[in-house]
Amino acid sequence: MFKAGDLVQPLKGGPKMEVIDVQGEEVICAPANPLAGERMTLKASELALYQEDGDFGVC
Repeated sequence: MFKAGDLVQPLKGGPKMEVIDVQGEEVICAPANPLAGERMTLKASELALYQEDGDFGVC
């Protein structure tokens, strides 16, 4: 489902995170912004691929 390098976000909301490793149903993530916090381990069922809201277009 997820692989290292994917950008994900918790289904309940939260920061954009990068997948570091996947171990079965557990997904080890780190905040996409390295200053935002530490690594977390979440269940795959609690995550969705990150998507930007809105159309930012080209400036």
